[in-house]
Amino acid sequence: MKLIKGDITKLTVDAIVNAANTSLLGGGGVDGAIHRAGGPAILEDCKRIRARQGGCNVGEAVITTAGNLPAKYVIHTVGPVWNGGKSSEESLLTAAYKNSLALAVEYEIKSIAFPNISTGIYRFPKERAAEIAITTVKGFLHTTGADFGVTFVCFDEENYRIYETLLY
Repeated sequence: MKLIKGDITKLTVDAIVNAANTSLLGGGGVDGAIHRAGGPAILEDCKRIRARQGGCNVGEAVITTAGNLPAKYVIHTVGPVWNGGKSSEESLLTAAYKNSLALAVEYEIKSIAFPNISTGIYRFPKERAAEIAITTVKGFLHTTGADFGVTFVCFDEENYRIYETLLY
């Protein structure tokens, strides 16, 4: 597992993970940045998924082309909005990571990059979200024997320091 501070849309990996919303139509933060940088092909794939299944539920994940991005795929997952921890937020965030990793295995992805899911406008406490991300990824790799590189990409200094403390 690696940690970098930077822009996830610039990474040359097999898949980047998008902290999407349930509509899959783009939004703010990393979601908007991925849609803008990737171009219309990502949105077109998202629209096909919406037509087939009506979006993406919290904790679930879907995969699309990466369009103009240097990655091959975008895995869109929907993290939970923080409501004080009383609405299964921790298990839903865990599911978002696990379901993203399961798609990576299914599509034979060898390198994947994760943003800080749910810690922006969804207000999930950053420290707890980082603990869940790292623990879930480590546990998934250990129990499944999956063999791929994982990069945690932090856009801001605060998240970077939290991950740095937990990883090293």
